[in-house]
Amino acid sequence: MQETQFAVPEFVTADDIRRVRKKLGLTQKRFAELTGCSKPTIERWEAGDGRVTGPIVLLLQMLENNPSYAKELDIPEKTTPIRLFYMHNQRICTLIDVDESLRSVRIINYTKQLMFRAFGANEEPSFEEYEAFLESRCFPRTRDKLKWVLEDMELPCYDPFLIVEKTNGRMAEDDFWVKIER
Repeated sequence: MQETQFAVPEFVTADDIRRVRKKLGLTQKRFAELTGCSKPTIERWEAGDGRVTGPIVLLLQMLENNPSYAKELDIPEKTTPIRLFYMHNQRICTLIDVDESLRSVRIINYTKQLMFRAFGANEEPSFEEYEAFLESRCFPRTRDKLKWVLEDMELPCYDPFLIVEKTNGRMAEDDFWVKIER
């Protein structure tokens, strides 16, 4: 019986971890966030003189071979009053930054799968398309007994943003939802 082998080292060293982290231009804290480890773990690995094993070995090799991948996953600092994350289960699909007073929308897609993106292939949605997106994550305006539903939600009127904020834009038929940061 033949074992499956991959071109992945058995371990990495403190120097390997430090070299890749610096190549990415990340602090120990940011590198810990990227790799799903704690900052003390990164500190311990970089200060150690032994072998580090586990999933970090493969991840480190992937990041060293493709350092731009870390940049593709970076979430920029929030500069607009509203930020929405269009999620599929726990995965961020699209980040949506909105300034309602300027009626501006800027998005970053974190998936190449068009069906998982908030606006599909559209990389520069208009404010009207953003509003349509919000409404698509709500129950319809024509819903029977709409007034009572809004009363139950403690909403004064049909406002897709407020409805999405209350319901996280969850729909019964899918695993997508919206996280809002103000």
